[in-house]
Amino acid sequence: MNETIINIIDSKNEHSKGTLVFGTDHGGFEYKEFLKEVVRDWGYTVIDCGTHSTDSVDYPDYITPVVKEVLAGAKGVLLCGSGIGMSIGANRFKGIRAALCYDGLMARIAREHNDANILILGERIIGKQEAVSCLEVFLNTPFQEGRHLRRIEKLDEIEDYL
Repeated sequence: MNETIINIIDSKNEHSKGTLVFGTDHGGFEYKEFLKEVVRDWGYTVIDCGTHSTDSVDYPDYITPVVKEVLAGAKGVLLCGSGIGMSIGANRFKGIRAALCYDGLMARIAREHNDANILILGERIIGKQEAVSCLEVFLNTPFQEGRHLRRIEKLDEIEDYL
């Protein structure tokens, strides 16, 4: 695995709304750079786990650094061309609920019903404004708990079984 360089970029505001960690391969690089600026304007502290150019890289190399930050309390965003590879990879980690979303409704349900802690976006699949919408909804939608919590706990039992 290539050594991943992590950049912490302070929010533009004095009081951060929290930490958002980004990771991408070359297929999601453009949106990552764009979305980092958007969330900084919203008041978030950004951690950038790479990649740092459009040079071809292997997407699995950028999942683990994001997962580590998410398990420590941040919310995460992973991007690649379709989002599928990042989604498959991230969901292999215990405690991670990564949701591949293509619109705000999916992002809302991912948070409300599934307590998703990583948003996955596919740069080649959705437009920039839809990506912003997904991210905004993801960050502003609380988990509903109730019957949904019971289901999350059952997912955790599956992780323990394997």
